[in-house]
Amino acid sequence: MSLRHRHLRKFSSFLPHSSSGYHYQPSRRLLNSVASSSSHLLQQCNGIDTRSSERFSVSFRHSTTSQLSQVSLAETQLLSFLKSALDQLQGPNHCWLNKVDENKEFLNKDGTFIVVAGRFFQNSEKVGCNPAVIFEKVKLLQQRFPSIQVIGFQDCSSVCSADDRSQLIQLIMEEYISFPVLFSNKNFSKLTEEACFILSKDFKNSLVFHEKDLDIAMLNKAIEELSVQYHVNNIALHKSSWSKEAEIIKEPHFCTVLQNLLLYFPACISTDESGKRLFLSDSNHHRIIIFDGDGKILDCIGSCPGFEDGEFESAKLLRPAASFYHETEDCLYIVDSENHAIRRADLERRVLETVYPTSSIHKKSTGLWTWIRSKLGFTSDDDVKFEEHDSPSLMCPWHLIKTEDNFLIISRSFETLWVMDFELGEVKEVVKGFPNTLEFCRHFILEKVSLLKKMPDYLLQQQRDANLAREGLPYAGLISCVTTFENHIIMCDTVSQGVLKLNRESGISSSFQFSNLGMLGLPYWLSFPLESFYAVATGLSVRQTDHIQQFSLLPGRVDIRLSIDIPTDTELVEPLHESCIWCQARGAATELSVVENVAGSSEKVGVAQQWYDELDNLAFWAPESKLVVEDENATIDTNPEDERMHIDCVVNTSPGTSEVIIYAALYLKLRRNHALQDDNDQEKFAARIANILNPKENERFDGKSCTKFLLKSNRDLRDLFFIKPLHVRIKLNSQDHPKADNSKDIVLTDSSLNIDVSLN
Repeated sequence: MSLRHRHLRKFSSFLPHSSSGYHYQPSRRLLNSVASSSSHLLQQCNGIDTRSSERFSVSFRHSTTSQLSQVSLAETQLLSFLKSALDQLQGPNHCWLNKVDENKEFLNKDGTFIVVAGRFFQNSEKVGCNPAVIFEKVKLLQQRFPSIQVIGFQDCSSVCSADDRSQLIQLIMEEYISFPVLFSNKNFSKLTEEACFILSKDFKNSLVFHEKDLDIAMLNKAIEELSVQYHVNNIALHKSSWSKEAEIIKEPHFCTVLQNLLLYFPACISTDESGKRLFLSDSNHHRIIIFDGDGKILDCIGSCPGFEDGEFESAKLLRPAASFYHETEDCLYIVDSENHAIRRADLERRVLETVYPTSSIHKKSTGLWTWIRSKLGFTSDDDVKFEEHDSPSLMCPWHLIKTEDNFLIISRSFETLWVMDFELGEVKEVVKGFPNTLEFCRHFILEKVSLLKKMPDYLLQQQRDANLAREGLPYAGLISCVTTFENHIIMCDTVSQGVLKLNRESGISSSFQFSNLGMLGLPYWLSFPLESFYAVATGLSVRQTDHIQQFSLLPGRVDIRLSIDIPTDTELVEPLHESCIWCQARGAATELSVVENVAGSSEKVGVAQQWYDELDNLAFWAPESKLVVEDENATIDTNPEDERMHIDCVVNTSPGTSEVIIYAALYLKLRRNHALQDDNDQEKFAARIANILNPKENERFDGKSCTKFLLKSNRDLRDLFFIKPLHVRIKLNSQDHPKADNSKDIVLTDSSLNIDVSLN
């Protein structure tokens, strides 16, 4: 017995000491090192219970240890601090960012938490972590465990300084972080020197996983055991990483004001040389913009964030990345990054479909009832049966390379590469590990890097990847954002939110100036589609209203004219197009027409507007003899001296209350002051744009941080296009119809309303 006790003491010296909580370490590496140095000890300890070695990790809990380990103490203090900070957006030692302000109980204190702690803003070479790898793991966990609550933690010298916020803006845009992040000036360096994951239930009994040695299966197993231990039934486990329940897509809240830039993280680009078309992935706007060599927008794929096939106006993408144009098929293959899928856009039929992964639901009827069931989230698990070849599912794919017979699909972190058969649409091989991925496609990467090296140095340095630099390929992460077109090299600029072109002969670079913006239609975040009602019910934010006015009038025809004053130091990029206006009448009113004095009718009409129009036509159908016929040749009396913009609409009202809602997207840029030739104060321009973009309700996103972010751009900010949203609500209270002289007929009254709206 004494001999066994002596062996146990020697054996314990190889194991980590912890107390007052759990501390997980990878067991295979540990046991291998023990076995290589002390194999004879293991042979003499056959009586020891080795069941823990059969598990994915080893856990220890000692209550008799006299001194707490520094890591365990820091972990306990951090969880206690997080719990105390949940109810306050900002305090003397903390500040929450990327959180929905309207949802006060944004975190359930009784839930299951994963805290992602680290110093993500510093150079990854110094802190020893790659943010792309960390957040890929977080997104995988969020997909598999939708009910788990994720919190980011960053300790810094100052709470929410403008520098910290501007860095956070860039990080959130690049990694598409949707969970809240807590900044604190408290020192938790024992935990944050290296990135780690802290798993806890009710901020108790925490488990610490260091990211450097983390196998994601370890964390999955721990979450499953935690849910069983505490009888947690609300954690939905998905067998496929890409399948998700019907839900409102969570977008990064902290950067919502930057949605109003024309481009919002334009990440990847490809070309059709023969058709003289370029395909730009406007990633955080969840759309593909098709334009020509002069910047004229020809078409747009994607209506809003989501996962849905269909016509370009109704199809949904979620952060599209790299693309490849197949000339024979006249199709564009798209990496749908956050949906972990490959999509194909038929450019002739203007239809988007899913190539991979495939499921039985895609093979079923596409009738109206199926569409309604899927919209309402009533699709059962039996309706979604994945094919056998879906087992090696994609996870955060980003780059796409076409070889002779295959697609090479690479994750943004370069940690995984999938080889997909082009004809069959099946994954044939999966390559794991950073070095293996680079070696597999090194010659393809070098071709793109040779183009990148011809671009301006400042542009490359801003997007240099330190992890890839260690492999001698610092710009490999940019291979999908550069291409050739005619005599130019085209590159996406995710810092300036634009697209650059470099003339190969002259070496002169310039930015594309986009035109025909009406093809983009009304942005999804400005309109009020059916899905937004779910957001209202859950306490999510709704866009502020620029103007609300109420009128009392008699039933009949009402002509409404909005006269809009835009900020005096801005100008319209191009005349307002009908497709950028969304009008709806509710209650006892029906819309008859929308006319602007600045552009003709659109070739495209939004699906949501078509749906409402059809309902209105059915609800307010009348015999042909009683229909109101609009004069198609009607013109608007405009005053040349009136520089205001006008939007006209006509409604018919009946007795009762009604409301007319008008949304519009005004594309603006700063007005150049030609009288002051020396006026080139970019900091002033950045501050003014930040002031226009920043709505009052987003106080966390202050003007200084936005200004610092815009100043990272190396372009003249007077050439930056941005959207000024317009949201007007007109409430109408219609009295009873006046009686005619015979006391039987009713009298309809024509009314007109002139409404002044100021956006200054």
